[in-house]
Formats: sequence, structure tokens, C-alpha cells
Amino acid sequence: MAMDNDTVHLKPNHLASVHQSRNTKHSKRRLHEIYELPLPVVCHPLPALIPHNPLSILRIAYVVVSGLIWPQSSHPSALFRGSLSTITQSVHITDAKAIRALWEKGFFGKGSLSRSDPSWLAREKRRLGLMAAQTSEDNTRARRVERRQMKYERALKEREAIEEQLREEAKKDGSLSSVVDTTGNFACVETATHENVPSEEDISTSSPGKQPGQHVPKIAMNGHDISELPFEPPVRGTVMVPEDIDDEELGLANEEHLQLSLEETFFLVFGLGILEVFPEDKSDPLTAPELFDLCRSLSYYPAASATLLAPDDPFLVKYIVYHHFRSLGWVVRHGNKFSVDFLLYNRGPVFSHAEFAIMILPSYSHPHWRSTVELTAKVDEKERRDWWWFHCINRVQAHVRKTLVLVYVDIPPPSAINIAPGETRNIGSVLKQYRVREFVLRRWLMNRSRD
Repeated sequence: MAMDNDTVHLKPNHLASVHQSRNTKHSKRRLHEIYELPLPVVCHPLPALIPHNPLSILRIAYVVVSGLIWPQSSHPSALFRGSLSTITQSVHITDAKAIRALWEKGFFGKGSLSRSDPSWLAREKRRLGLMAAQTSEDNTRARRVERRQMKYERALKEREAIEEQLREEAKKDGSLSSVVDTTGNFACVETATHENVPSEEDISTSSPGKQPGQHVPKIAMNGHDISELPFEPPVRGTVMVPEDIDDEELGLANEEHLQLSLEETFFLVFGLGILEVFPEDKSDPLTAPELFDLCRSLSYYPAASATLLAPDDPFLVKYIVYHHFRSLGWVVRHGNKFSVDFLLYNRGPVFSHAEFAIMILPSYSHPHWRSTVELTAKVDEKERRDWWWFHCINRVQAHVRKTLVLVYVDIPPPSAINIAPGETRNIGSVLKQYRVREFVLRRWLMNRSRD
């Protein structure tokens, strides 16, 4: 059969790339739908005011009057419940709906058996072949394998280019000499046997241009053989389970809970009012002032008594910064992995990496802290930082491509936050006594800053 010359034939790899791009767009759209709300509360904004359209004023008036007659609550119907653990200094959330709501609407907490999002049950189902969806840990592991494969192929190409250059130089000299390894980052180790039929492991670690029966030297990078790198075998099969079957019927119990830090817990209790925290030995939830004093005492090790609390308590200073950036719309996560106090995400860890790394520094600028010699020596010791400490922190953030932000918190005198015995503490008035100052730092490189 004759075919028109203008007919376009799609190659299999082109079809695969088109299908992959469509799946990527679908997954991104689904992520935006899942993580649509920035906080676990529902806001009811007013309609937009259009100056040249008088009807927009009537719409705003109708929404305001409707809200007064039929008020709508922004909080969930039932408050989330959590139990305080003094051992881990965190609050545990065990309800599955509360876990998903707190993570998908603001990225609060972390899974006790996961890196970030509570995905232990999904990973366990995938391990048993009960579901085919991948978790964030699987995606991270796959990206690491791809990076190692890319490094292997790059080292292989560099080795081939060096060998080709040495052959050309040997031909110009009129004699073929042995190829000498002159590289310091990797060494070439010749294999003793040649197999015409590669094994499954060889296929998974071979480069795209490798042909069966072609001898490829093993590349050792940084002292490790590329064959020793862990490559996961593909999933052989997946048993699809009907959605109406419960996890308990399959014999799977979710052993993971959500861990909330003290700063996240108090923000959900005091800032949003959607969480109830129950202590270990009581059946009644803690009030905001009780939780405030308890978190301040737990920030010391061992826990300090209520009479020894100071304006520069670790919890109080960290919560000031946490509340400050949360109120500005940032997603705040702990930054222990990068030797900082907090990490700031634009929308959340599922969309992009953290942009800023926060280092908290208390500042004793009030005249009270310089009133006596003892206080002056004490605050000077707290404010002192060595140059090598700052250099290490800055180098770490530059290596992971994050911007270091030094956040200075001005500490008020003790008289500004102390209360009389039997008096209820006004947390809002206490937080107003602190002032936050931000300084953005970037590492200056001479080679990158030339004209």
C-alpha cells in the first residue's frame, strides 16, 4: 500500500516521552489539588471590589450580611487531638484523618517511621505488592540511583576520551605505549572475563550506548566500584486490591503516628485553635497558658521548673521566629539536617526545595542586660560566636544552594513577661515584647563576581 510522503511516523521513544510528559503534568495538577490549602482552616474571603462596577459593592454587602445571619466556621467540626510525650518532647497524632489534614494543609509534623510525610503504610503495601503507587521515599531513592548512573556514564566517557587522546599521542610518536591512568578521581580496572550475554545487574548498570559483548571497564569513583552501588530491581508484579477492602482485613495496622514539634503544637493550639493536647497523666486538655509554660520548661534538659524560666528560653525564642514566618505565609520546617534552626519553603517540600535556612541569634539590646557586670558577662557569653562556626554554617548552606538568614530576636527584660502569682498569663502581650530582625547573607566568590 502506498503511503503519503507527508505522513509522520512516531517512534516508540517519542511516544514514551509524550506519555511521560502527560503523566508529569497530571501528577503536578494532582499535587496542587491535594495541597491546595496553606493551613488546616477554611477561609471565606470577600468578593473583589471593582471601582467601576457598583454591583461589586452589592455582592460584598450580601456576603457580609449572609455571614452575620448564617455564620460559617473556619475551623473543623471536631478539634484534632494529640498526646504530649515528655520523653520525645513532641505531640503524637494517631488519628488517620487528622494526620492527613495536618500534613496536606500546611505540612505540619513528620511521620515517626518516615523521612517527612507519614507514608509508612503506603510503603508497606507497595513492598507486599498490594499497590503500585510510589511514595516520596521511593522517588528520592530513584533520583539517587539516576544520579549515580549519570556519574557512572560521565566517568566512563571521560575515561574513553583520555584513552583516545593517549592513543593519538602514541601514534604521533610512532609507538604504542601502555595507557597510564593519570586521573586522581577514579581508576580504571580491567575485567578478567568477557560475557557475551549480560546479566540483569549488568543491564541495570550499563550505559545506553553499550552493546552486548562489548567490554566496558569498571569505573571506581571516590574509592567505590560502580558495581557496588545499590540499584533496585524493577517491581515484578502488583496485586491490585479493591478499594472497599479495609487495611485491617488485609492484616495491616498503621504503626506510624505524626510527630509535632513543640513550636508546631503551640502554633496549632494558640495561633489557629484547632488542636487539643492531652498530657500523659490527665484526661483534660491543656489550656494555652498551661501548654506555654510546659513547652518552655521542656525546652531545657533536664526540664526546668516554672520558677526558673527566663525571657530567652529556647522554646520561646524559637516560637517567636516560627510564628513570625508562618504569619508571612512560609512553610517552616526544622533544619537539623543542615545545621540550622528552621528551613523556609515557598509552598511546601513536595513542590520545591527549601529556599532559606534560618539561624536564630538572641540579641540583648535592652539596657537592662547591661545594667550590672554579671549580666553583661552573661549575655556576652551567650552572644559570642566564633568565626569558624559562622564559616561552617555558611559553607554548608552554599553547598546545598540555600540562602542563609540570620534572625536576631531582641530579648526583653524579665519584668516585661513576668506575672504575679495566681494571675493568668496573656500570651499575646508576651509575644508583642519581642522584635525580629532578619539579615540575608550570601557567600561571595571571587571567580563568580568578576566583571
